Formats: sequence, C-alpha cells, structure tokens
Amino acid sequence: MPKSVAKSGTAARHNSALQLKFPTPPARPGEDPDYSKLALSAPGEVRRPAVDTKPEDMRDLAYSLIRVMDDDGKPVGPWNSDIPVEILKKGLRYMVLTRVYDDRMYRAQRQGKTSFYIKCTGEEAISVAAALALEPDDMCFTAYRQQGIYLTREYPLLTMMGQIYSNTLDPLKGRQMPIMYSAREKSIFTISGNLTTQYPQAVGWAMASAMSGDTRIASTWVGDGSTAEGDFHYALTLAAVYHAPVILNIVNNQWAISSFQGIAGGEEAPFAARGIGYGLPALRVDGNDFLAVYAATQWAAERARASLGATVIELFTYRTEGHSTSDDPSRYRSTEEGKKWPLGDPIDRLMKHLIKRGVWSEKEHAAMEEELVTWVKSTQKEAEAAGTLGQGKTASPKTMFEDVFKEPDWRQRRQRQEAGF
Repeated sequence: MPKSVAKSGTAARHNSALQLKFPTPPARPGEDPDYSKLALSAPGEVRRPAVDTKPEDMRDLAYSLIRVMDDDGKPVGPWNSDIPVEILKKGLRYMVLTRVYDDRMYRAQRQGKTSFYIKCTGEEAISVAAALALEPDDMCFTAYRQQGIYLTREYPLLTMMGQIYSNTLDPLKGRQMPIMYSAREKSIFTISGNLTTQYPQAVGWAMASAMSGDTRIASTWVGDGSTAEGDFHYALTLAAVYHAPVILNIVNNQWAISSFQGIAGGEEAPFAARGIGYGLPALRVDGNDFLAVYAATQWAAERARASLGATVIELFTYRTEGHSTSDDPSRYRSTEEGKKWPLGDPIDRLMKHLIKRGVWSEKEHAAMEEELVTWVKSTQKEAEAAGTLGQGKTASPKTMFEDVFKEPDWRQRRQRQEAGF
C-alpha cells in the first residue's frame, strides 16, 4: 500500500475512545419510574389492514400499538370487532378465575405445600383473549405464564392443582416442575422449562398440519428475553420460508427474570419488528386490552387459515409480580413500576367496558369474584387431601419405568426387576 494512502487512513481515525451502550430500565429500586418515552399509540389510531396485505405494506404496525379501549372503556377504531357480549363476559370470568387461582397457589407455595410457582398477574388478557379467539382444537404451545389458556379451555382445576402438588392427582406423575402442565386432550402442548423450545415445535406442528391437509393452526408464546435465543430465529426462518399456519406471540412484560427488556434489544426496536427481517407480518398490541388482543389474534388466525402464513404479535404488557416464587423483584426494579404502568389492569379495564355498555355491574362483579374464590378454595382442599409437598401419597417409583417407550426395552424390564418393581 502506498505510504500516502496509509498516512491518510491513519489521519482519518478519531482520537476519542470507543464506547458501548448499556440499556437501563425506567427506574432502579427506590427511584420513580419514567414512562414518558414509551411509544404508545392513541386508542383507535392504528389502521387495520386486510388479512391478505403483503408484509412489506404493513411495517408500520410493528412500530405502533394496537389499542381498542379508550380511557373510559369505550371501544374505538378499526380494530373494534364487535365481540359478542357473552364472549366478553366469559373472558372476564376466566381472567378473574386465573387471578384467584394464582393467588391461592402462590399462598400454597409460601406455606411450603409446593416447591415453586409462577404468577401471571396483569397478563391475564393475553392468554384468555387468545384462547377465546382461537378454535378449541387449535394447538397451543405455551410458556409458563399462560395458565389462563388451560382454564379457558376448561382443563380441570383439580388436575392443575394436583400437578402443582405432584400428588396422586398429577397426570404427569411428578415428572415435571410445578406449573409445567400438559393437556393433550385440550390441544395444549407440554410446557418446557427450557426457554423458547416451543417456538420451533409450534412451527413444525403447523407445517405438519398443513402437509396432512388438516384445518387446525398453531399458536405459541415466549417472553421478551426469549427472543434472544437461537430457537426464536430458527422458528421465524422456517415459518417465513414455508408459510407455516402459526401465530408467533411475544409477551413483552418488560422483564426477563431480572433482566430489563432492553438487554434483549427492546430499546433498539419493538420486538414485533423482528418479524420484518423475515418477511413476516408483525403486529404490536396492547396486551392489557382484552378487545385488542382478541382482535389481533382473530386477524392472525384468519390469515393462517387462508394459507397466507405466520404472523408475529408482540403483546405489550407489564409483569406485576416477581418472575417466580424464587424471585425478589424489589432487588432490581422500582416497586412503583407496576402501580404506574400506563396501560392499567386488564381485568379492571374489561369490567369498566362492560359496565359502560350497561351489561355488567360492580355488584355482579363482586358476586362473581366471591363465587370463584369459594370454588377455588374448595377445589384446593380436595387437591391437598391427596397430598402436598412431603405430605401424602405421590406416584409410585415404579412409574418411572412407564410411559418411556411404546414397548418396554429388555434393559428397562431388567432395571425395573432389580429395583423390586
């Protein structure tokens, strides 16, 4: 290289040291959260494209926020799909049931009756609205904070509690961590403790459904932190290439265990925008707005059923409670964050909407809450009668040799004999 070129290149260098950016949350413990920089579209402001719109013609929807209910609970805008009142009442009931169930199981863990629990407080609309918008036999690949899907599809409450306690009522025979349910008969795939594995599983199932000439679609959920996993990107690649009939939900509740969502790239662009690079349509939705979640899920499902492929949906919400019973969120975030979250509480918002329509009342709501609390408590007593952590009967050790292979291997039979079973 000529000396003149080398000198020119050297001279062009900056003298200042290189720097990195370190994402910071709205507030640290003891600080007042600032949500002024959140990109929140006004209720009813975001357009609703036709289901056959090309992904490149709807990129703006990944950067806006679909909202239907205004501050007074009135539905506005093109995403208002006139959901039947009975579905809305059913949605409210299942959201309240989910919260009551969470509360009882959380208390049970604190009383030493189970080892672990995860709540979904403030995120109930995400699972319940989706479950009601999908067909009952559409396959769901959930993460560990979508218990509302099980309850909405009326998976037995007693069976769910049995799985929490790992007692004789547990259909999984104590082989899974508490809260990692499995309900094949309700078209819900087994929950995995390994993050994001359900994404490629859902895409693969959806591809198989299409290849077999079936009519069922798949839907799956992960958290914001899971979008940094390789499985997330593998799944989007397959979904885009093969136009898999699947809905790819991202629950952005601002926190992945103790990591702020900015660590996973949420400050650089909305998580919905990740679909754009794969040529997928992407929606960003107010996850605390039942009407918005229902409408967006319905839109994506219609697109999938028309063989137009997958849709990425970012559900913008807030994790009110800790990541799990093993977590203390006060150590890494402000206790004021949940209280000041600008999108409110999903149960309160839907209740307000129904009251404003004149089809619900505070008295009816209180009566429903009392009814559900009574039912959950009585079911809990029944479940605990079959045993809790360290107390009562569990599945026999001999069951460890069952449900492994369709036909037992000779080595398996020998091991079982050696163990005395």
